[in-house]
Amino acid sequence: MKRTLAAIAIALAAPAAFAQSMEITRAEDRGGSIGSSETFTGTAYVAPVFGPDMANVSAGEVTFLPGARSAWHTHPGGQKLVVTSGTGWVQERGQDKLVMQAGDVIWCPPGVEHWHGATDTTSVTHYAIQESVDGSAVDWGEKVTDEEYNG
Repeated sequence: MKRTLAAIAIALAAPAAFAQSMEITRAEDRGGSIGSSETFTGTAYVAPVFGPDMANVSAGEVTFLPGARSAWHTHPGGQKLVVTSGTGWVQERGQDKLVMQAGDVIWCPPGVEHWHGATDTTSVTHYAIQESVDGSAVDWGEKVTDEEYNG
């Protein structure tokens, strides 16, 4: 009986021996930078949330000031946008521009060309979550023209 209880105790304790501790990355330690003028028009602030160390999925928090937007682009593994504040626009190539606002979640399937950003008068912040495929999470295209943006 004592051997059985000892074996049960060891079996129950073993997973704890391999457990990892939680890890907190403080907002002030995440850093961030103004988005590249090659891939953004206007002012967009991009702060990494987490890299592709979690099942090849990465996320960034992006804030677009009024008039700012991404260039046309695609994601080989698709992308989810989780709008956390403000109001912005998102558009799939060949489709109408759509309003996105706080609380909305947008799914853009793999390979679908699109852009997203602020409206001309309001800012917007969203989390952009995408999967890396063969080491790439995004394929950038040309910038969205003022005519496309305002259309």
